[in-house]
Amino acid sequence: MRGEPALSEFARGGIEPLESSRDDFAGALRREQHTVKRALTDPTLFSGIGNAYSDEILHRAKLSPLAMTTKLSEAQVDALYDATRAVLSEWIERLRGEAFPEGVTAFREDFAVHGRYGKPCPVCGAPVQRIVFAENEANYCARCQTGGKLLADRSLSRVLKDDWPRTLEELEERRRR
Repeated sequence: MRGEPALSEFARGGIEPLESSRDDFAGALRREQHTVKRALTDPTLFSGIGNAYSDEILHRAKLSPLAMTTKLSEAQVDALYDATRAVLSEWIERLRGEAFPEGVTAFREDFAVHGRYGKPCPVCGAPVQRIVFAENEANYCARCQTGGKLLADRSLSRVLKDDWPRTLEELEERRRR
């Protein structure tokens, strides 16, 4: 694939996060009512943010992946805009210095949360959590992003019902038993 014409067939209309103003970013984010995770990965809203980088962006912004876009405060939108630009810029710089990968993967050893289920959050040390939906998953730190609340995985939490732990403390207590 070479040049703009070849790339244009993959364009879905989303804004370029590194080229957009804060107001354009906020407008795209709030255009539809979605979870923030879904909005960031929707190519009709934002170009080039996939599952892995959305996890990293949300961790940096200290936002729950299930927060609704239409309910975000201005401060949360600012944090998300800043985190998006910082995370994408940092990873572009990191990846430019690497050789072309042999096995392409979205997982990177120095990600904060993506692909790090059960491992300690680099900020607070709490175990990274995961919820699975369709073919995707969201990795997050309950302490940094959801105030210690565990997010409900649709399939597992339905099976466990009242036995589903609601907080990190409940989860840790159950593991100790």
